This record gives sequence, C-alpha cells and structure tokens, in this order.
Amino acid sequence: MTSVEGWNDTREEAAVTPGVPHRWRAFALLAVAVFMTVVDMLIVNVALPTIGAKLHFAQTNLQWVVTAYAISFGGFLLLGGRTADLVGRRRTFVAGLALFTAASCACGLATSGTFLIVMRGVQGLGAAAVLPAALSIVMNMFPEGPERNKALGIWGAVGASGATFGVLAGGAITRYAGWPYIFYLNVVIGGAVLLVAPRVLPESKGVQDARRGYDVPGAVTVTGSLVLAVYAISQAPTVGWTAARTLVLLAIAAVLLATFVIVEARTEAPLLPLRLFRLKTLAGSNTVGFLLGASFYGYIFIGTLYMQQVLRYSAMTTGLAWLTVGLTGVVMAGPAQILVTKASVRLVMAIGMTVTASGILWATQVSAHGSFWADLAGPFFLTGTVTWVFIPVSIGALVGVTERDAGVASGLIDSSQQLGGAIGIAIASTVAATRSQGLLEHGHAAADALTGGFQQAFWVCGLIGLAAVPVALVLIRRQAPAPRPTPPDTARPTTPSATA
Repeated sequence: MTSVEGWNDTREEAAVTPGVPHRWRAFALLAVAVFMTVVDMLIVNVALPTIGAKLHFAQTNLQWVVTAYAISFGGFLLLGGRTADLVGRRRTFVAGLALFTAASCACGLATSGTFLIVMRGVQGLGAAAVLPAALSIVMNMFPEGPERNKALGIWGAVGASGATFGVLAGGAITRYAGWPYIFYLNVVIGGAVLLVAPRVLPESKGVQDARRGYDVPGAVTVTGSLVLAVYAISQAPTVGWTAARTLVLLAIAAVLLATFVIVEARTEAPLLPLRLFRLKTLAGSNTVGFLLGASFYGYIFIGTLYMQQVLRYSAMTTGLAWLTVGLTGVVMAGPAQILVTKASVRLVMAIGMTVTASGILWATQVSAHGSFWADLAGPFFLTGTVTWVFIPVSIGALVGVTERDAGVASGLIDSSQQLGGAIGIAIASTVAATRSQGLLEHGHAAADALTGGFQQAFWVCGLIGLAAVPVALVLIRRQAPAPRPTPPDTARPTTPSATA
C-alpha cells in the first residue's frame, strides 16, 4: 500500500484548482512570505539588548517587544483563517501582508519603546492573516496525495528552518547593519511579494451562500480567550503562576472559551465548525502540534539563554550555532516527505517527535564550562529532525477538510502551535529561574546555578515532546478514507467525511 492516510497515489496527476497553471510559482511566493513571518517571531530575540540600550527600555519592559507580537499573532490566527474563507484567501493574504509590511517599516523607524511595542502588535495581527490564508491557498492549489505532500514537505521545512534562521539573521543584521534593519528587511521582501501576488496567486473562498454571515460572537469570544491566555501565560514567569492576576486572567480566558464552544454549537454559521473535530487525524495533529510548539520553542528559548548567559556567545555566534538545527531540518525534509507518502502520517510524526525529544533530553547534559561540539552539536543535529513532525502535522491537520473550511483549519493548526509555544516558553523559563534561584541560595556559582536551571528546563521540554508520541499513535488514524473528488466549482460547499 503506497498511500498516505488512505490517499490514492493515482490522484497525483489529478486536476488542480482551475486558473492556477503555475501553482509552484505561486507556492514559492507564499513560502517566501510565510518564511518572513516565521523568522520575525525570533529575529528580535538576540537584538533585544541592543534595542533596549538604544531606545532606553526598562529591563522589565523589554520582553514586550517579543510578547506583543506573540499575543496578537497567536490570538488572531483563528479569526484570520475564517476571514480568509469568507472574504477571499488572496485578498486576506494581501491585506495581511500589507499590514505586516507597513508595521515593519514603522518598527524600524521607532524612536520610543511604547511605539515599537504597539507596532509589534500590529505586525502580529498582519501575520495572523497571512499564515492561515497562505496555507489554505496551498491546500486548494494541490489535490490530496503525493503532490500536496511534496508541497507541505517544503512548507514544513520552511517553518522549521525559519525559527532557527531568525536567530542567525537577528545576530548578523544587528551586528553589521543595526537593529532597525531587522525590520527593514521585511519591508523589502514584503513589498516585492505584494507587487507580484495579485498576478500569481489564485483567489478562492469557502461557502458563499447568503445565509452564511460572519460569526461575531464566536470571533469575539475565541479571540478574547486566546489573547488573554497568551498574555497571562507569557507574563506568568514574571508575576508568578499563582498570582491573582494570572489566575483571574486564565479563569476569564477559560470562561470565554467555554462560551465560544456553546456559541459554535448553536450558531448556523460558526467561526470554527465543531464538526471538524470529528476528524480524528485533524484533532490528533492539532494536539501534537500544540505539544510540538511547547517543547521545541521552549527548547530554542532556553538554548539561546544558555549560549549567551553561560557560554558567553555573541548574538552572531549564537545564530551560527542554531544554523545547525535549521540546515539539518532542510536536509531531513525530503526523506520525511517521501516517507509520509509511502508509509503514513502517524509513523513519521511518531518517529520525528521521538528523535526530536531525544535531542532535547540529550541537552540536559550541558555543563557550565561546556563547548559547542562537546555539549550542543549532538542535540542540535537530532532536533533538526523536527521537520519530521512539522511536515506530517501540517498534512494531518488538513486531512478530510473541505475547500470551504481550508482557512479555518489552517488557522487552527497555526493557533495550536503558537499557543503551545507560548505555554512552553513560559513553563521552561519559570522552571529555569526557580531552579537557578534555589541553587544560588545554596551557594552555587552563578554559571553553575544558571546551568542547573537550564538543565531542568530542558528536561521539561523533552518530556513534553515525548508526550506527543503516544498522542500521535492513539489519535492519528492509520489510514483515512480517500477524499471525495472536488467538484469543478470549487467554491461550492462539500460535506467532510464523518468517518475521518
């Protein structure tokens, strides 16, 4: 059997969405834009000390340069995905990219910390429209089967390498050009994509019948819930996990989420159709995506702190070290795509998560007087196989999803990974800080105390990653039913398979 989740290889040459004769050219354009938004999540990290000094940031406020982007990006992804379905995917992509590009220019021109933070939030809002719209366009350009697997294989490599490239680019640009140019780079790339996009990208929508309006109550409740949850979690390491502010915000977020579920179950045109969760592979992929974000992004965050605070690496050296992970991920993306097609999503996902988590756990052996080759090279090469998780997660999250729900399904998997990343970073930083403080109070040297905290944080990140393995094996179907043929009018609604 050479199918993926029941996909028939004979569909490889099936007709694609009409009007997209050069779909690989369109795919390349989308990949460039999405790579830019992924890079932007981490590109400022190594530049924070320089930004703080130039704009006279208080140390306690410096984290908001990162947090503002994460909150708006993670909070509005689901809304961005459904907007793409209803308004039009190309239209949403172009509007989001224009907003992201304009906000990037404003960030580079910022002369005060407050203005920079606000513009970072606007950047995140634009990215929340770009990412799900782009992925849903990809879904609708390529039929389910080997050809889509190939596209999503490249897509997964772009996502995985973008995170590590962001650290490298941030260090190099900050050192040789100055911190504003990490934002001006977006202006150049974004402007070029905006010029070409209307001529290259196809337009498509989901259901267009008159009774399908915009689910305002659902949009308000889920966006409010995600924004409050990301904000509370990102601030918890500073104000405390048991602080009244943290608990109250998380409680409000939970109430809003419960309200959202009730609204979606009763409304005629829901923002997030709950029927999607009947698709076991989609539900399982989102769960694995959440755990992947928590473990991998927490690992990158702690690893960067270890290299800069313990090994005293410069921003440039830190970025070069992370390049090991990115390059390994690119190399491993090809075999992952081939194996997904010839075996199953579940198998590749479980193998990838096992190897990635093993690499993170290997990093628990770092020492206060370590070196790259002795302490980091081995873990970095292993965790580079994270593309073996990003690729099947991206594919599995779209299995059985019809054209009308492509945007919201894309936004859902992106939201799962971003929320997981926010929680993982918050938990890892709390564990590291608590352990390090305890070691300092017992008389350990600063480097030893920091290393002890980072080691414990790596343990947590690695165990979270391992938890994704049984989830993949239990929730992801061995084989999903072959998808129904897409009718010539791709805008017409279809019914997803209830058995998926």
